[in-house]
Amino acid sequence: MKLLKLIILFCIVFIGSCQASKNIIPEDQKVENSAVVFVKDSVAERIVLYQRNNGGWPQPGGNAINYTIPISESLKNTLKSEKNKLDACIDDQATTLEIKTLVTIFKKTNNPEYKKSAENGIKYLLSAQNFAGGWGQFYPDTSSYRKHITYNDNAMINVLWVLKYTAEGLNDFEVVDKSLILEAKNAMIKGIDCILKTQYVQSGKLTAWCAQHDRISLKPANARAFELASISGSESVGICYFLMGIENPTPAIKNAINSAVSWLDNVKITGIKVQDISDSNQSSGKDRIIVADPNSVIWARFYDLQSNKPFFTGRDSMPKPTLAEIENERRIGYAYYGTWPKKLLATDYPLWLAKWGK
Repeated sequence: MKLLKLIILFCIVFIGSCQASKNIIPEDQKVENSAVVFVKDSVAERIVLYQRNNGGWPQPGGNAINYTIPISESLKNTLKSEKNKLDACIDDQATTLEIKTLVTIFKKTNNPEYKKSAENGIKYLLSAQNFAGGWGQFYPDTSSYRKHITYNDNAMINVLWVLKYTAEGLNDFEVVDKSLILEAKNAMIKGIDCILKTQYVQSGKLTAWCAQHDRISLKPANARAFELASISGSESVGICYFLMGIENPTPAIKNAINSAVSWLDNVKITGIKVQDISDSNQSSGKDRIIVADPNSVIWARFYDLQSNKPFFTGRDSMPKPTLAEIENERRIGYAYYGTWPKKLLATDYPLWLAKWGK
């Protein structure tokens, strides 16, 4: 009899504990009326609010959005009313940064809204790929230079990294819908093909890339008034890094990297550096000048398509041979010189070469 009571008591406790375990809510969730309410992250909430219905994100006023700043009720209402606007872009990490941030926050909160928002962002990137395999700065807006294949500020390369993470389940992207994997792989393959086809050939020799390329002819193209068709000492670096991130690179990819690195090494500028100074003679109160420095190595942002000579262009779209010849506003407000390829040439390319060979 005692044994029977013990058995009955054990069953009651066991069943009760199982039932209780079903009702356990993770610490990162809240319970309201017996339903699970997922934790909300303030940054993620603002990102979702800014997202357009086509899945992409805008860049209001041409500036990146600061999602750490609280949003007023008035702005919330405005953003909700603008959901159907077609102003999404990939400029200055727009859309790609939001996707990466949402994926990471989803892993911390398990809030399905953030995962869905990130996946819609990936779908936007997939839909924005053009026939040539590239991405314009904006989509679906194709006005002016916005339709060009855009390497400027690593726009297209940022997209390809997101697709690589999606396809390979890297950097928290293992959580996204598995149905996106094949699409991401195929889009990445097309994107790489676009990169190889747009690499500029100068007198029969591969060099590097322009910041923008025409989506039809694939030739270097103009963008803003001070961004003329040229070979880029900046954007070409980001392209090399993406290509170097590809496992088991094909001979064509190896050739593209080797050719670009060779070109970057050939056009390096030694013996001078850029220096910012105070200058009361300028309305801005400052200036940017070139001074001698025997230990300095720098690169120009723009190189002539035929001569490989650096040039500098202001808002009048007239190329000049020196930085001093363009207006002060552009001189101090744009990076015409930089050290972008320095680490690539000194460290990362040699490591890649040792791993994969020429």
